[in-house]
Formats: sequence, C-alpha cells, structure tokens
Amino acid sequence: MLRALFESIRGPSLRAQYLADVAHAEPAHAEPARVTEADLAPMPSLVQAWLRRVGVVGRPRVREVRARYHGLFRGSPKAVWAPFRSEQVNRYDPPARLFIMDAKMYGVPCTALHRFVGASATMVVRAASLVDVVKMGGPEMNRAETVTLFNDLCVLAPGALLDAGVQWAPVDARSVEAAYTHAGNTIRARLRFDAAGDLVGFVSNDRLQSADGKTFRSLPWSTPLRDHRDFGGVRVAAFGEAIWLAPEGDIAYGRFDLDAVTYNNAR
Repeated sequence: MLRALFESIRGPSLRAQYLADVAHAEPAHAEPARVTEADLAPMPSLVQAWLRRVGVVGRPRVREVRARYHGLFRGSPKAVWAPFRSEQVNRYDPPARLFIMDAKMYGVPCTALHRFVGASATMVVRAASLVDVVKMGGPEMNRAETVTLFNDLCVLAPGALLDAGVQWAPVDARSVEAAYTHAGNTIRARLRFDAAGDLVGFVSNDRLQSADGKTFRSLPWSTPLRDHRDFGGVRVAAFGEAIWLAPEGDIAYGRFDLDAVTYNNAR
C-alpha cells in the first residue's frame, strides 16, 4: 500500500520511464547510406586513421547505438565502490541520450536515470524505488550532458561523428581538439590516441562537477580507455573510467566494462 501511495504521488518508476522513452521514437528501419573513404576526407588525418581502425568505412552511418555495461560506481572519494549494471540508448537524428543504472548503495537498491531529450537534460537517483535522493536539471546539467553525449559519440559510436558537425583541430601527432554543439551548448574536448591508433583519452573542461546538484565547480573531466576489441565489426574500448581531475587529487567515480553494443536498432 505504501509503494502504491508513493507511485500515485511520484509517478511511474524510472525503469518504466526509460522504456517508454526508448519506445517513443524508434528509428526508421531503412538502412542508412554506407560510409565511404570520401566521407572521411574533411577530417584531420589522425581522425581518419582512427575511424578506419574502428571499422566505420563500408558500414551504415550510425543513427542509434545501444549499449550495456557492468562496473563499479561511488558517489564520493571516500565512499565504498558499489557494483552496478546499466544500459543506454543514444539517438543522433535528432540527438538524444537515455541511460539507466541499477546499483546497491550501502545495501539499498538504487536506480539512476539520465535523460537528455530535446534541449533538456535531467538526472534522478531513486532509492528503494520510492524516494528521490538526487534530482538535477537546468543549464549546468544541459551543458554537462552535452559533454557526455559527445563522449558517447567518440567512445561508443565513432561512425556517428561524420554527421555530428564536429569542428576538429590537430594538436600534435597523437591528439586533436574537438568542438561539438547541441541545443545551444558548444563544448570542447581533447582526444588522445595511442601508437596503434586507438582512442585512449578524452578530457573536457566543460562538464561541471557537483556532489549535491546544487553547487558546482569547474574541473577537467577525463575518461581514459583501454582493452579495445571487436564488437560485431566495430572496434571500441571494452573498459573505461570516469575521473575528475581535481587539484587535491584525481577523483575516480566510475569504472565501466562494456558488455555489448549494437547499432541502428540491431537486436
């Protein structure tokens, strides 16, 4: 009875909202045009080489990506690492990001839903399916999730970069700067590649850090990557971290193992 009362006041579960959003705008089933060598020509040579290594040439342009992860997460540097499982759907025509994570924090089951649809991004963390312990939104969240949306493009769906309007600038033999604009927010990031041509680093100064959703500070946000391998013909990193580069020391808060990734609504 108590659960029913909460649901009548609070609305549907985060899982139900996630599934409804995923089902709301299924992409067209017609196969997009395939990527050609000519499509890569406007990009810096380092990015061209990376996309060839990923395997985008000859594959359909990416309109949607679905991914599943497991890993470890913590809410603060002193908190205990908690195991989680997550899944997400990103769409790129127009851009949208839906990410849901289930974890146990101090023995209490929690669900987090990141939702970026249109120009608005929100994050809700709900404990025991009943109480919202974190609710974030507003301009800072919109900008932060624009960085995350671009990070997902680079990490999970490099083939979608061809249609993302990214402005590239070479930095050195293994790094490029990128500028990405969505819904009025332009963010920048530096991408770093190893000697083999795999993407191993992503750093942006445009994602504000907040522990409570009320106060924010500007810190570089880093997602080092490793263990690249083939996922159905596309080579991406199987492991990544999420780290704030703080003056008092790096704050690692997420470790992600990629379980599966599919494109354009493939099941």
